[in-house]
Parts: sequence; C-alpha cells; structure tokens
Amino acid sequence: MSHTIVTEKCIGVAECVNACPVSCIHKGEGKNTINKDWYWIDFAACIDCSICIQVCPTKGAILDKEEPSLQRKLR
Repeated sequence: MSHTIVTEKCIGVAECVNACPVSCIHKGEGKNTINKDWYWIDFAACIDCSICIQVCPTKGAILDKEEPSLQRKLR
C-alpha cells in the first residue's frame, strides 16, 4: 500500500521530498487551493516506509493509505 499527500492540505514545506528514500514524491504544477506549492506521491514507487509522515509538519497532510481522490498529479 502507498501513502497519499492530500493536495489541499499540503503547504509545500517539502521535507518529505528530501526524506523519501526512493524519491517517489514530486512537485505538482502551480498552486493548490490554499495558494501553496504542493507535492504528490507516485503510488507505484512508494515503499510504505512512512518517513514522509514523520517529517511532515502539517498534521493530516500525508495519509498512510492510498487515496487517489485526495491527491492530484497535475494541475
């Protein structure tokens, strides 16, 4: 199972990008609805290590399950 970055909760800190051991977190295009940069997880590449959740300062921005409806890939 993969993790999910909730697009509309992501505030673009990007600690998860540097922490991810398999580089499966990517920057989305443009801004989200709260006018912040946002990131998304490649579900196929995620190894379910949960490091992203541990380093994210925004509670609820990363879920420990795959929820495609909450995560955009493109603008």
